[in-house]
Amino acid sequence: MLMGKPLEVIFWSIALPGFGQLLNGKVVKGIVFIALEFIINVQSGFNGIILLSFLGETKQALSQTNFQWLMFYPCLYFYAMWDAYRDAGGVRNPFAFFPFVFAAYFVTVGLMYSSKVMLFGKLLGPVWLPMLFTVPGVIIGFLLLKIATKMNEHKK
Repeated sequence: MLMGKPLEVIFWSIALPGFGQLLNGKVVKGIVFIALEFIINVQSGFNGIILLSFLGETKQALSQTNFQWLMFYPCLYFYAMWDAYRDAGGVRNPFAFFPFVFAAYFVTVGLMYSSKVMLFGKLLGPVWLPMLFTVPGVIIGFLLLKIATKMNEHKK
């Protein structure tokens, strides 16, 4: 289970990509991640999209979304989390990256379908649907982690 510094850097990386790297003493890498986050955030209009989504203005949020930029965000976000976690010593398994990778994939797919998929008659939009898609991504990532680990143990 996550303990100590790996847990701390994961939570700071969730708050903002690059913060985990700063905690790990990787200042240049941290600044690069923070700069990329700001560039993607501004170019995609993400803060406005988040605000509108929280206020229930999903159609307006969708109309303001620059998908060409926002689709970069999930990979940056989850890679920054993985990188900080790995650098903090949280990796004990060669396949520990699977949950991070599959979360990024699924969130990106959720973003692509965010203007079409409805749940209980409600359009979830570019914030809520991708967030929901994190769950199956993480679950599949952990399942594949478990399978790959067992297969690797049988090789030895």
